[in-house]
Amino acid sequence: MQQILDLLPLVGMMLATGVVAGILAGLLGVGGGIVIVPVLDTALGFYGVDSAIRMHVAIATSLACIVLTSISSAKAHHAKGSVDLGLVKRWGPFIFVGSLLGTVAAAYIDSMTLSAVFGGVALIVALKMLLPLGDVTLRDDVPRGVMLAFPPTMIGGLSSMMGIGGGTLSVPVLTLLNQPIHKAVGTAALFGLFISVPGTLGFIFSGLNDARTPAGSLGYVNLIGFALISPVTVWCAPIGAKIAHKLSKDQLSKVFGAFLLIVSARMLYRVLGGA
Repeated sequence: MQQILDLLPLVGMMLATGVVAGILAGLLGVGGGIVIVPVLDTALGFYGVDSAIRMHVAIATSLACIVLTSISSAKAHHAKGSVDLGLVKRWGPFIFVGSLLGTVAAAYIDSMTLSAVFGGVALIVALKMLLPLGDVTLRDDVPRGVMLAFPPTMIGGLSSMMGIGGGTLSVPVLTLLNQPIHKAVGTAALFGLFISVPGTLGFIFSGLNDARTPAGSLGYVNLIGFALISPVTVWCAPIGAKIAHKLSKDQLSKVFGAFLLIVSARMLYRVLGGA
């Protein structure tokens, strides 16, 4: 009985994480990993999981949760006609390959370096979304030809290394490529599937022989966290999608910019020696 009572704070934290992550997934086209990863990392530390693999477990579990969240969010956006299936066909394979490469690289690249790069990029795109820059873009349309592979491969690689669904990067990238914000958010939701599936499988196989993983884990994916968080995120994602389509283009851009500003501040604070 006492063991069950000891788990209640962790259960409550994971369920609350699922609510916030699900609403963010539907609202902004992100997979919720920006919320899931830091909360799981903290919770796993509280329960004594080895600090050397805590982030591996948090990222892997986050990616597993994003599989279901992405499906739910993408279905909600597709019903409203805001998923560009043509772009998904062109970018999807490169995002998939990038995610596989990112999963492999995660074991070798210093986390502080990743945090610095991601925090800097997030800050730049947040300012772009928040400042009155009008319809500033880098190109008139999504690149084709030899340049086609670069943006989606980078999005897939960085996203899988951070345990996020890809919307944090693909939404601002797509808006800079002159794509409407609602279409960018809806398409990014489906991109999350191309990131989370190979990322999850990669972390499962890479952690199969690691004896430091917590109870209830398959490789680095903690099935207890997955079972608690995933259903709630799936239930809440359509709520976020409904909110997104009630906002104007300018309002949605500012919400996404504020979200990215918080993410970048957290990343850069960590790099500079914060908690």
